[in-house]
Amino acid sequence: MPLFQLFLVAVIQGLTEFLPVSSSGHLILLPGLTGLADQGQLIDVAVHVGTLGAVVLYFWSDVKIGLLGLPDLLRGRRDSAGAALALGLIVATIPVILCGAVLHFTGLSDALRSVKVIGWTMLIFGLVLYWADQTGPRTRDAAAWPLGHALIMGLWQAISLIPGTSRSGITITGARRLGYDRSDAARLSMLMSIPTILASGILLGAEVAIEADMAAIRDSAIAAALAFVSALLALALMMRLLRSISFTPYVIYRIALGLVLLTYAYGGSELQIAG
Repeated sequence: MPLFQLFLVAVIQGLTEFLPVSSSGHLILLPGLTGLADQGQLIDVAVHVGTLGAVVLYFWSDVKIGLLGLPDLLRGRRDSAGAALALGLIVATIPVILCGAVLHFTGLSDALRSVKVIGWTMLIFGLVLYWADQTGPRTRDAAAWPLGHALIMGLWQAISLIPGTSRSGITITGARRLGYDRSDAARLSMLMSIPTILASGILLGAEVAIEADMAAIRDSAIAAALAFVSALLALALMMRLLRSISFTPYVIYRIALGLVLLTYAYGGSELQIAG
């Protein structure tokens, strides 16, 4: 694969995975908008691995707490902060794994790869994010993340399987409605991405790893490294900006892109979306 295309795919994935603008929607649109060949499942897995590394590094202090809590959780203890966090992340991941497996093995995931679907989800869930961000209370502390909230945010996360929804955007929406402030909502959303991306990578990676040749492995390594760097920069920028601004700039971008896509799709033309 040309280096330029690897760079484009990796940067788009890295920049959009953790911003509430939908990385999957942008990657689905990329071939149709540029005329480039679809990057393939192996590259998709690689860039997700890169973004996984970025979020683990950026939130390492929280990740470390969760990892250290796993032994307590395995012994049936939930009284430590680490065990509570680990259990919350497990509970929050179950809905998206179950729904994702159903969509993947029934082929429904391919049916959703449509410009009209992406246009509508960009627009609708952008407005929902704005509503939640502007009206949600700020009374909850992420340090006390009850299992009920983890499950609710996990159900919100399952909606992100619809292209264009945005995994980070929809989980931040759910967290804001539950009463977490912007920084805590983003932090919980990012931590939830770790087991979700890991599960997705295992599911998709197992299907393509056997057929990978050395050239494909090299391309994947390059894509993963580029995605790691761009995702780390995007994470740092978003978390810094949330100290002083709302999610409104992302909402404006989502609405604008959604309207452009819907105008194009309903204007008699349809981008060719690779399956």
